Amino acid sequence: MTTTAMDPKTATATQKRLLAQRNIGIMAHIDAGKTTVTERILFITQKIHKMGEVHDGETTMDYLEEERKRGITIQSAATTVEWKGTRINIIDTPGHVDFTAEVERSLRVLDGAVAVFDGVQGVEAQSETVWRQADRYGVPRICLINKMDRTGASFEYCVQTIIDRLEAHPVPIQIPVGAEKEFQGVIDLVRMVYIEYPDEGDGKNFKESPIPESHLAAAKKARHDMLEAAAEFDDTLLNLFIEDQEISVELAKSALRKGALSMRIVPVLCGSALKHKGVAQLIDAVVDYLPCPLDVKATKGTKPRSDEEVIRLPDDSQPMCLLAFKTIAEPTGDLTFVRVYSGVLNASTRVLNPRTGKTERVGRILRMHANKREAIDDVRAGDIAAVVGLKNTYTGDTLCDEDHPIQLSKIVFPEAVIAMSLEPKKGGDRDKLSEIIAKLMREDPTFRASTNPATEELVISGMGELHLEIIVNRIQNDHKCEVVTGKPKVAYKQRLTKPVDTEARFIRQSGGRGQYAVINVKIEPVQTEGNGFEFVDAVKGGNVPREFIPAVEYGLEQAFGGGGKLGYPFINVRATLYDGKAHDVDSNEMAFQQAGMLAFRQAAESNVTLLEPIMKLEVRVPEEFMGAVVGDLNSRRGEVSEVDAMGNLRIIRALVPIAEMFAYSSALRGATQGRGSFAMELHEYRDVPRNIAEKILAEVAK
Repeated sequence: MTTTAMDPKTATATQKRLLAQRNIGIMAHIDAGKTTVTERILFITQKIHKMGEVHDGETTMDYLEEERKRGITIQSAATTVEWKGTRINIIDTPGHVDFTAEVERSLRVLDGAVAVFDGVQGVEAQSETVWRQADRYGVPRICLINKMDRTGASFEYCVQTIIDRLEAHPVPIQIPVGAEKEFQGVIDLVRMVYIEYPDEGDGKNFKESPIPESHLAAAKKARHDMLEAAAEFDDTLLNLFIEDQEISVELAKSALRKGALSMRIVPVLCGSALKHKGVAQLIDAVVDYLPCPLDVKATKGTKPRSDEEVIRLPDDSQPMCLLAFKTIAEPTGDLTFVRVYSGVLNASTRVLNPRTGKTERVGRILRMHANKREAIDDVRAGDIAAVVGLKNTYTGDTLCDEDHPIQLSKIVFPEAVIAMSLEPKKGGDRDKLSEIIAKLMREDPTFRASTNPATEELVISGMGELHLEIIVNRIQNDHKCEVVTGKPKVAYKQRLTKPVDTEARFIRQSGGRGQYAVINVKIEPVQTEGNGFEFVDAVKGGNVPREFIPAVEYGLEQAFGGGGKLGYPFINVRATLYDGKAHDVDSNEMAFQQAGMLAFRQAAESNVTLLEPIMKLEVRVPEEFMGAVVGDLNSRRGEVSEVDAMGNLRIIRALVPIAEMFAYSSALRGATQGRGSFAMELHEYRDVPRNIAEKILAEVAK
C-alpha cells in the first residue's frame, strides 16, 4: 500500500478522477448497525430523501423480501454517492456468518472499509471474522463505535476490545461527550472542536463550538496520544511534536492517512447512526483516511496457462482488466458485478474469460443503487459497476482484453458445513428445481448441490442452518417451486488413514476388441493446497503409454471426487502412477480411466477416517446462566477455551462439533430465559471420535 503524494496540477485526467474516488465496504457483526449507517450516508449525501429503518423492513440496501422480513442483510448491495467532490462506491455487507461469502468477495475488490462496532458489545465474533478477512486482503480500515446512546455504551471499552481481540492499533480521532442517554456529541481531536448534535436532528444539522472547559483536559490528552501515533508516519510532524509546537490540521490528517493506508494504525470515530449523530464526520473520514484507487498496489496476475507475472496499473490507457465478483441470476440474464482494475470497459465490447478461453460480449453497463440501476456508457479503471449479457462468467472470473490476456488470483470461499436432502413436491417440477438451483449456485459460491449417485437423492449444502433455510424459502417464495426437505446433516469429509500401493487391473474380453489396462499407483494422504487432489506422473520406460496417462489421472480424480462408498468428499490425497501394462490392441483411454477409478476405490477400501466440522463458538449470557450454558456445551463435546466478563455479561468461547449444534438457538433460549445470544463459524475439520464414527458408518450402511 502506498500513499498518494501527487500534485493535482500535474495529474492526468484519469489520476484526478481516481484521487476523488473511494471504493469502500461497511462491515461488522450482525446488529452492530451497518445497514443503518449506510442508510444515513445515503440520506446525508442526498442519494435518498426519505430514510427507512431496519426494524420496519424499509431500508434501501436490504431490498430482498427475506432481508426485510428478518431485519438482516443477506446479500451485499452496492450504491454510489457523491460527497464534497468525491465519488464513493459503497458495498453494505452481511453480518451473519452464514453469509460470509458476501463479505469475502466484497473485500477482494474494495480498497478500504468501515468497521462498525456496537458501543456496548465492542468486538464480537463476526466482527473478528470480517477483520481477519480484511487483513488477508490488505484492506485499510477506519472504525465507527456506533450506538453510543445505548445503555451500557463505553467508548473506552470498545477501543480496548479492538486492541485485545483484533491485535490492532486503534487511534481515536474523536472522543464522545457523554454516553448512553447523555450522549450529546463528539470532540474532533484533529481540528479540536466540539460537534454537538440536536436530539431530533437529521444528521445534516450540527453545531461546532469551542471544546467545553470540563472536557478540555481529556481532549488535550487524547489529541497528544493521537499525534504521538501519527508522528511515526511523518518526520515533520515528529519534529514539531518533540518540540511541543503547534501542528496544523492538514499535517495531522496527512500523517494519519499514511498510517491508516499502511494498516499500522486504525482511526476510530464514534456516534449513533440511528439518531443521525456522527455520520457526516464518518463520511469526511472516509475521504480523508481511506485509500483512493491510486493508493492501492498495482494489480498482479499471470499470463493464462503460464507462471509469467503480469502487472496492471489503475489507468484508463492500460489494457482492460476486470474481476467478476458477484452474480445475480435474473430472468433476462445474469447481472455480473465487476471491479475494473485497468483500462476502460465499453458497452457492447467483447472480453476474454481466461478460465474458459472464450470471449463474451458485454451488453449493457449499469451503475447500481441497491436494486435500482442506471445505464452508463462505460466503466473506467478503479471503478465498480454491473454488466448484463455474460453467459459463462462466474464469481472470481477474470475478464480482459483479448490481445493482452491476464489471469487474476481467484477468490477462495469457505467450505460448506451442513447439508440436507431436497426434492420437489410435484414430480413435474424436477427440471424447474434444477434450473433454480443452478441459478442460486451461480449467485452464491458457498451454496452447493449434488446428486447422490447411489440413491439419486438431491443434496444441498451450505454454511449453516440459516443459510439453507433462506435458500429453501427463496426457492419456494421467489421462484414458486414447492419442495420437501430432509433433516439437516453434517457435511463430513474423508481422509485416507495410511498410504497404499495398489495394482488396478481393468481387463474385459468380449469376443471382439476388449479392454485392457493395468496400473500401479501409490495413493497416500498428504497436505495439498486447497485440500485437493494431487497427481504425480512417475512412469519410466513407457509401460503406460503417454497418451493414456491423462485418462488415468482423470479416473483417479473422478473417484476422489465421488466420495467412495460413503459419499463424503475426500481431502488431501496424492496419487503417484509409477508403473503399469498396456496391450497393443485392447488398451484405450476408457480402459485406463476405469483402471484409475478402480485403483482409488481399492486404496480407500477400509482405509478412511471421517472428519467433522468443528465450529468456533461465542456465547454471550448473563452471569447467572453461565453454569448451565457451560454444562450444556460440555455435553455437546464442546471445549471451552476462555470466559470473559463484561459487567454482568459473560462471554464464553469454545470449540464445538457442528453435529452437536443443530437447533442450539432454541436450547440457548430455554437455558437463559431468552437472554443469551451466540455466533459461530467454521474453525477446522477434525477426526470424528471412533465410537461416533462407527454409529455414522452404521447409519450410512442402512
